Amino acid sequence: MDLEFNKNEDQIKQLIYQLKTKHEKVKLGGGEKRIQAQHKQGKLTARQRIDLLIDKDKPFLEIGAFAADGMYEEVGGCPSAGVVTGIGYISGRQAVIVANDATVKAGAWFPMTAKKNLRAQEISMENRLPIVYLVDSAGVFLPMQDEVFPDKEHFGRIFRNNAIMSAKGIVQIAAIMGSCVAGGAYLPIMSDEALIVEGTGSVFLAGSYLVKSAIGENIDNETLGGAATHCEISGVTDYKMPNDEVCLQTIRNIFDKMGETRKAGFHRATPALPKLDEKEIYGILPADRVKPYDMLEIILRLVDNSDFQQYKEKYGQTLICGLGRIDGWAVGIVANQRKVVKSKKGEIQMGGVIYSDSADKATRFIMNCNQKRIPLVFLQDVSGFMVGSRAEHGGIIKDGAKMVNAMSNSVVPKFTIIIGNSYGAGNYAMCGKAYDPRLIYSWVTGQMAVMSGASAAKTLLQIKVSSMEAKGQKLTEEEQNTLLNEITEKYNEQLSPYYAAARLWTDGVIDPLETRKVISMGIEAANHAPIKKRYNVGVIQT
Repeated sequence: MDLEFNKNEDQIKQLIYQLKTKHEKVKLGGGEKRIQAQHKQGKLTARQRIDLLIDKDKPFLEIGAFAADGMYEEVGGCPSAGVVTGIGYISGRQAVIVANDATVKAGAWFPMTAKKNLRAQEISMENRLPIVYLVDSAGVFLPMQDEVFPDKEHFGRIFRNNAIMSAKGIVQIAAIMGSCVAGGAYLPIMSDEALIVEGTGSVFLAGSYLVKSAIGENIDNETLGGAATHCEISGVTDYKMPNDEVCLQTIRNIFDKMGETRKAGFHRATPALPKLDEKEIYGILPADRVKPYDMLEIILRLVDNSDFQQYKEKYGQTLICGLGRIDGWAVGIVANQRKVVKSKKGEIQMGGVIYSDSADKATRFIMNCNQKRIPLVFLQDVSGFMVGSRAEHGGIIKDGAKMVNAMSNSVVPKFTIIIGNSYGAGNYAMCGKAYDPRLIYSWVTGQMAVMSGASAAKTLLQIKVSSMEAKGQKLTEEEQNTLLNEITEKYNEQLSPYYAAARLWTDGVIDPLETRKVISMGIEAANHAPIKKRYNVGVIQT
């Protein structure tokens, strides 16, 4: 191993340590004291509930672990947006799980809580996966009600989705394991079945205090909307459970009896590990993200048996396209080549940049994968499309549009992994969040923005200096450097993979060694949803 490899490995291991440290902190939710308070009430925490619900011998894929990271600091923060979501296995069946974390502001809904719940429902709908809601929430966080309550993609969309999912035959099971108040009461009751835990679960449109002030009636919450009331008097809930443990086992029993559904039919062979050591990715990926590297070496450490069949290998070389398998699943991979290449015409092409020939190749490959019903995996390390007169005269906009068109209209499921850069229109063409990837995760090395930090900072500095000069103010070179450093520091904060994950621009930040798990579980989920739409790109930009 050379010094460069060791340096790269050390750098990425530090980033992975930071990832694990951040995740351990997030898993504590509102902190140890609030976890203890939850236990004193006879309740398990959100994560303990999930652990009891899911199969022990199968993986759990958390989605949105870093949602709201660094946000809402003025009110004490909202770790993981106060709700734990992910894909797990219940009695052998894949399902989406949504569990309110009552240790975080009593499970109140912040703006990002609503966004995260909607993302979980979106994953359930796209993949036709059953969904389980473990409800324990005080309702909307009132100081931010204007950002949670009224708009199209706010709180009310959750219940609209409940109705749409039910009509589509997507199984929804809810367990009321704590508070469930006001509009939030509709979520479990609009599900197919609702369980409620005796003594801790309660569901009502208005609590006892509000009832007293509104109509003058004196009543306690248990009599108003507890388990006995709704299982024996109103008939609102279906099962009365003595505690969390029995409630979760009952959900497992329900899943155990569910019938099979039609599958999409994506091809899966016997899974195999890569022949090349996956851990070598740590040393291959440069610590200095400006440095080139061979993306093919990364791909060969992700695919089964390190077996990868390249498509148009010597044409459009700044994009690598080809077929392989990940955990047995057949995949078509579109990846940015990061090393400098030379075309047959003698043109030197920069790594990480999409040229006309590479866009043309990717377009055809994407169309072929749709023709063959092969899921697509995009590995992003992209600076953008080529610029300049040569590229413009060669029709780069037309060729880029053609690639975006083919990718946007794909009917096969798409999965996106951000390995390094994810800049500008390159993010779009390589299936960024706006293009409906079934899952989108970033490695600890990922960076997402309209352009690189250095380029953006210099551009912003030029604008600032010009503005000041127009007012007759002149900055010294030293003052310009100070300002540049301030702008760069602020912009680089926004480049962080955690900044993107906090806002759910990605589903999370992962160790590169988790990539195969993400893609495999994602394709298994997608396989539950048969493709009914015909692939059609409309007017292609020839």
